[in-house]
Amino acid sequence: MPANRSHQIEGRPIRVYDGLIAQQEIYRLTAAMESGAFKRDEVARPETSGFRHWALNIPLETAPRLPVYQPTLNAVREIEGGEHYRIYRCYCNHAGFGDMLFTHTDASPGQPGLTALWYVAPEWNVEWGGETLFFNSQMDAEVAVSPRPGRLVVFDGSITHVGRPPNRICYAPRYTLAFKLKPEN
Repeated sequence: MPANRSHQIEGRPIRVYDGLIAQQEIYRLTAAMESGAFKRDEVARPETSGFRHWALNIPLETAPRLPVYQPTLNAVREIEGGEHYRIYRCYCNHAGFGDMLFTHTDASPGQPGLTALWYVAPEWNVEWGGETLFFNSQMDAEVAVSPRPGRLVVFDGSITHVGRPPNRICYAPRYTLAFKLKPEN
């Protein structure tokens, strides 16, 4: 399962995969997210706590039933040369026009950890925005990943990144299904 695109920021990997799940699965996931009980309690960093965003926590025992679960683990193994990782958090972000999302990391520098992000939308227009930006240590954006339907991006969780909300002309939310992983041992 080779990545469609591979990047590195300061030696840390970012891999982008397309076509790992069928369009029908994307529709099912979108329908599930649309009926989810999202809570506005997610915070990017402590100093941004006044700007909470919407998230839906997914119980870990439910994660293996998701159609993206096994493709996620397969992609992680490909990145890490066969090393096994385990998922320690699974959730879905919801961002709409006007939401404020902030740069953050998912792991401390030097700590092993990966994030797998699935873009869950049956369609997405490039004019709608919603890209995920990845930054170097000087806070200069080096990689942008468009939220194409069913796309998976797996990256080192210590890379500073941000998901941008949709633009004004987009009436659909930007859903990202996130898995946070760490080595099994």
